[in-house]
Amino acid sequence: MRVKSYQVNVSPSFGHQVGTSAAEHLSPSFPERAARGTADKLRAWQQEALDLYLRTNPRDFLAAATPGAGKTTFALRIATELLASGTINRITVVAPTEHLKRQWADAAHRVGIRLDPAFKNAHGWHGKHYHGVAVTYAQVATRAALHRTMTDGGRTLVILDEVHHGGDALSWGDAIREAFEPAARRLSLTGTPFRSDTAPIPFVTYYPDEHGIRTSRADYSYGYGRALADGVVRPVIFMSYAGKMRWRTRTGDEMEARLGEGDTKDITAQAWRTALDPDGEWVPAVLRAANRRLTEVRHSIPDAGGLVIATDHYAARAYAQILQSITGEKPTIVLSDEKAASDRIAEFSTGTSRWMVAVRMVSEGVDVPRLGVGVYATSASTPLFFAQAIGRFVRTRRRGETASIFLPSVPSLMALAATLELERDHALDREDRDGLEEIILDDDAMDDANRTESASADADLFDFKPLASEAAFDRVLYDGGEFGFAAEVDSLEELDFIGIPGLLEPEQVRDLLRARQARQSRRVSDRKKGADGHGNAAQEPAPLYRSLKEQRTLLNSLVGMRAKRTGEPHAVIHAELRRIAGGPAVPQSSVAQLQARIDLLRKGSAAGR
Repeated sequence: MRVKSYQVNVSPSFGHQVGTSAAEHLSPSFPERAARGTADKLRAWQQEALDLYLRTNPRDFLAAATPGAGKTTFALRIATELLASGTINRITVVAPTEHLKRQWADAAHRVGIRLDPAFKNAHGWHGKHYHGVAVTYAQVATRAALHRTMTDGGRTLVILDEVHHGGDALSWGDAIREAFEPAARRLSLTGTPFRSDTAPIPFVTYYPDEHGIRTSRADYSYGYGRALADGVVRPVIFMSYAGKMRWRTRTGDEMEARLGEGDTKDITAQAWRTALDPDGEWVPAVLRAANRRLTEVRHSIPDAGGLVIATDHYAARAYAQILQSITGEKPTIVLSDEKAASDRIAEFSTGTSRWMVAVRMVSEGVDVPRLGVGVYATSASTPLFFAQAIGRFVRTRRRGETASIFLPSVPSLMALAATLELERDHALDREDRDGLEEIILDDDAMDDANRTESASADADLFDFKPLASEAAFDRVLYDGGEFGFAAEVDSLEELDFIGIPGLLEPEQVRDLLRARQARQSRRVSDRKKGADGHGNAAQEPAPLYRSLKEQRTLLNSLVGMRAKRTGEPHAVIHAELRRIAGGPAVPQSSVAQLQARIDLLRKGSAAGR
């Protein structure tokens, strides 16, 4: 549906045209088709939030809506209403990135609002043929006084997109408050109304909860769970991959661990870093699996695309080379927040090519509705970043679509995936361990983990070096449940889950995952029965304990038994085990390394030593 033409009034103060009936003619499909069951002109949540806004007529309003729900549509509808009523006569949109400035300007143009996305602080003012400007938070922070003057120059509506960025630095928060304090109206938007820190977000109201902790409160909230039930966003299938990792620490110790085994935070971080190394086998195996999944999805949705989110420029380029060797097609690479990168994103969004590889700028706000498969190949794991990254894949275009995300089997990521529907608020007075940090591995954890080894006098003799990585299918997370068991890559068990159809209703996805899990169980059972040719089950390998505490307790118990039997000191036995099996001291050892020492002790006990 096209936006109809309408009569205009001329604003005497700015000389530009302001629509009088844009609100009545805003397309219900703007910028995408309205979900089934929604109101004639807006999705149900948008109409509900608009009614609340117009009824309360607030100066400040915070709308928290899950990524992909249509916050831009809602904000522009409010803007057209306020312009038509004369409440405002200019608009400033503040966005996190350069690309999003242009995205906002394009969306606003479609409803008759003209924003200048090319405005620079050096310009001093925007042209009178514009209703206002689209700027970044960084622009505002560098010249807050200029933006205050512009805000003061008219009845200004300020739209703060992803307003949580206002707390990225104290200076940013102060600048945003200074620049927009005189605004006639402020509309704050966020898809993730929380931060991992306690930096206050400008123009957000905080109220004490039952424990006295000051917590943010949105004026209107529309979470992922409700959006999923409304058919506004896609359900997400998480395909997790584990595997064995080997690396050399800065102290020269060679370490070995498996992803997802419940190791210490340091070991988990180093194993994760090893998995993401493009020279290992984990990344190519996961990219091949993700590409197979994309092929399956494209049988039903021919233009479906995939996105790999990388940690840095080096990894992004290396991942792109791997994908090109797998697909024979050169992926789109987005490495920075600049116009050329924005153009590449726009070209990919409107095209039909298979893959885009990007660093962080594509993780937030960027609208590429055809993305259906993602690879989370980054070390970032704050709830804020994770939610924004997954938000790139959930925008629905047609009934039955699902998003498939491939990710490392790391406890912090698995916890975030399992709680995707959890709505969080931003708390200012959080204690260090109020529960949130239990599942967060901070973005800098990789470096922090390596620095913990610097106590050794030899710490500078070596660099951290990934040595080898192997991938293994772990399990599937969907709708709060887990499906499938560990399996080798390229096995029938893995292909069963990768190959589910690209278009299914949510309940069909769950039923099919259950069926595939049952089939996998039958296959495992059949293999055990036929292992020795006589129907006897094959001998199970020694289990790896999932808890480091249990592993260490068992090792120390076995060492104590040997010491009692032989008279050797405990320290001597531990040193001998470390010499034979390798690895660091017990407190720094991984689950796999402790298991190797347990196996040595058990063999020695069986041999009578």
